[in-house]
Amino acid sequence: MLRFSSISQIRAACAELPGPDEAAASSVLAREAELTKPPGSLGRLQELVVWLARWQRRSAPRLQEVDIVVFAGNHGVTRNGVSAYPAAVTAQMVANFATGGAAINQIAKAARARLSVVPLQLDRPTADMTESAAMDEAQFVAAVNAGCDAVPSQADLLCLGEMGIGNTTAAAAICAGLFGGGANWVGRGTMVDDDGLARKRAAVERALARHSAILSDPLQIAAALGGRELAAILGATLAARHSRTPVVLDGFVSTAAAAPLRNIREEALEHVLSGHVSAETAHKMLLQKLRLTPLLDLEMRLGEASGAALAVNILRAALACHLGMATFAEARVANRSPT
Repeated sequence: MLRFSSISQIRAACAELPGPDEAAASSVLAREAELTKPPGSLGRLQELVVWLARWQRRSAPRLQEVDIVVFAGNHGVTRNGVSAYPAAVTAQMVANFATGGAAINQIAKAARARLSVVPLQLDRPTADMTESAAMDEAQFVAAVNAGCDAVPSQADLLCLGEMGIGNTTAAAAICAGLFGGGANWVGRGTMVDDDGLARKRAAVERALARHSAILSDPLQIAAALGGRELAAILGATLAARHSRTPVVLDGFVSTAAAAPLRNIREEALEHVLSGHVSAETAHKMLLQKLRLTPLLDLEMRLGEASGAALAVNILRAALACHLGMATFAEARVANRSPT
């Protein structure tokens, strides 16, 4: 199991990433060429099966064990009035997940996926990033380890999401720290009004100014400007790569959480799929930076891994076509005309 005692160890793990299985991918492509359809007619569905094969390291990918993990954390930056909801809602929503009452509970059932919720010290919000680092090194590493620990050892696919009042502010700050652009990354999140948006933008600008000295280090950015649930998503994404488990990320916050890995090593997110593009404007900007093409655009902005979970049934359909369709020879259907 991947675990760390320092940021330097996390950085080292990013330098030793397992690569894809191109032989498995080639096997999928060979079968695809023989299925009863014109070449490329299933579009991205074919690409998805290749992606699964490449990272599961199987010539016949499977989706028997699909896990959805939602991390929850609280943020000290909420004292700046950056959210339309009080911080107490984080714990209340975690309780709602536990009783099966949230949207993600219903979507997980529809996707035939196992849902786990990991609350991270909800009674101890991170520090206010406008005044100090949100997390010191020990706190950040502990949250990353919580993410590593949450990755099931036998998962065929891992969907990652979050819950945390104030975390779109943290996500915007991380993106600004990684890519520049300041408060242009700030959106309405929980649909704050104009005054709330102004407070949110100001908080991000103050945080960037306070932590300007560390903005060349992606992991220090994640610690100083992020939150426990974001750090856990980073850890889970990294651990999944080391266990060769393909990952589907949810919306803006989840994608921002994993983005520091891409800034450390360009190919660090090759095992990652974007489940959807959220209605939070900055998510589209971020996906372009990371060169990730989302599967869905349903104007969602919920979080909870809801968009990632919706992508699961598309993956199931892609795999069903690949494994279940007959070949031209089996169906006695003529292939291409001779030239």
